[in-house]
Amino acid sequence: MDLLKVLQSRYTTKAYDANKTIPAEKFEQLLAMLRLAPSSINIQPWHFIIADHVAAKQRIAKALVGKYAYNAPKVLDSSHTILFCTKADIDAQHLEQLLAQDEISGRFKDEQAKQGQKDTRTGYIEYYRNEKGDIQRWAENQTFIALGQMLLAAGIENIDATPIGGFNEEILDQELQLTAQGLVPSVILTLGYRSEQDFNAKLPKSRLAEDLIFTRL
Repeated sequence: MDLLKVLQSRYTTKAYDANKTIPAEKFEQLLAMLRLAPSSINIQPWHFIIADHVAAKQRIAKALVGKYAYNAPKVLDSSHTILFCTKADIDAQHLEQLLAQDEISGRFKDEQAKQGQKDTRTGYIEYYRNEKGDIQRWAENQTFIALGQMLLAAGIENIDATPIGGFNEEILDQELQLTAQGLVPSVILTLGYRSEQDFNAKLPKSRLAEDLIFTRL
């Protein structure tokens, strides 16, 4: 596989073929790749809501109204849509779940190693909550790492994708009861196969010149 060619050829899909569906086994493989996304101190501050049938996609599309209405067809015509959510705060229960999973996975050689991991995570959380005062922003940064991994994975699997940041958060919150679950909606990702009418498929890729974005020390 030539990863550079994958990155050169993938693009943000603007229109999907509603008659084409991602095979179930391939979608499950994408979810496995998503689950393996990295995050700072392996904090995994995310939850992914999957819409893989018409009624589910309609619920997501409710938030694509007004100035965001142009995004609704992407969700409705996609094969699958995933709402990436971020935990509004990192509570003790989540930290305990992480630590328990670390232990199940065999990451600790002894109790001292386990305590060290617990103390490290707690220290980071206290820093971002109390000193930086922006723990939700820090957590959401991790969610966007997961988004990047999913976009790359989709490109490798020849699946088209669109990250959507424009949506009515209040409507989505009410529809899915996100606040009650301690979640905030971060980004919507649609997946599927491009329509022949997708104008963006025919446009050249555009990126800033190297000398504008790289500083070589």
